[in-house]
Amino acid sequence: MTPQDSQQPKYTTTASAHGGRAGHVDSEDGQLNVRLAVPQALGGSGGVGSTPEQLFAAALASCFESAMGVAARAAKYPEFGVMQVKATIGLIENGDAHDLTAALDITLPGLEREKAQYLVDRGTEICAYTRALSGKVEIEYRLHDE
Repeated sequence: MTPQDSQQPKYTTTASAHGGRAGHVDSEDGQLNVRLAVPQALGGSGGVGSTPEQLFAAALASCFESAMGVAARAAKYPEFGVMQVKATIGLIENGDAHDLTAALDITLPGLEREKAQYLVDRGTEICAYTRALSGKVEIEYRLHDE
């Protein structure tokens, strides 16, 4: 039994999909209610609405940025500016299925390169999404100077 097996989740949430990629998703608590649309690249009309990939990109970017913030506070880094994480998620065909690609563009203004790389490395170890993807989806980490 792993430590995870004996622990209760610190936080849980529930979301439901209605109508697949051309429907909408909502959370049980009503805080999330998003219309979905199939992009033209996947054979859809590209109408008004988000895609599951956009939702995943937003979740990955925000979780990773938070993880780097935890690492910065633990390392007692002085304030260094507003960090930014932009996640790019792609779909590639794999027979009759699809696989994900992921890239994170990370900007940490006013932070020397060595410290910035430390935050990226620690963020990767802390972030629940990068940990879940480890060994399954290769994530390209691109650290940018301002």
